[in-house]
Parts: sequence; structure tokens; C-alpha cells
Amino acid sequence: MSNKENAAIGPLLSLLESRYAIRVMWALKDGHPQTFRLLQDSVGTITPNTLNTRIKELREAGLLTHGSDGYIVTTLGADLLKRMGDLSAFATKWAASQAKKSV
Repeated sequence: MSNKENAAIGPLLSLLESRYAIRVMWALKDGHPQTFRLLQDSVGTITPNTLNTRIKELREAGLLTHGSDGYIVTTLGADLLKRMGDLSAFATKWAASQAKKSV
């Protein structure tokens, strides 16, 4: 990987590695706005403080915004989620391989 690629991917991975950041994005993948409470329920066990922090970071990164109906991904955020779309299919394959290991 070139220095230019490392300079671009490093900060993105740091952001996404933050606790619950990917889950917050994933909860918004259908493109429908969610209120804070609905987003908190969609993510699961996230505390309000942590959700506030992740929302702030993801908004500053230009990946989500707050509209009149709630939080929604931006065009940039939708592009990221589109690129992560294969993650669900991979997760299913991976889970099956893990299940086989434990048998």
C-alpha cells in the first residue's frame, strides 16, 4: 500500500473502529431517517452518551446528517455502506465456517 493510500485509509479505519461506529452506520443503511431513540434501539446496547459521541464523529466525517425526520446517511455515507454491502454475505459464510469448526 502506498503512503497516499495509507494516509487515506488510516483515518477512516480509525473512525470505523470506534466502538459502535459501524453499527450506527449499518442501522441507517436502508436510507430511512431514524430519531435518536430509534437509532439507539436499532444499534442495541449502546448508551446515549456513546451514541451521541458516534453521531458527532460521523457527522464531522460527513457520513451522516440530521434532517427534519432524524438521522440519515449522507451521499458519502451511502457510498461507504454500498461498498460494505458484501459484508453481510461474507458474514453468513464466515458464521457457517465457524459453526463447522465447533462441531
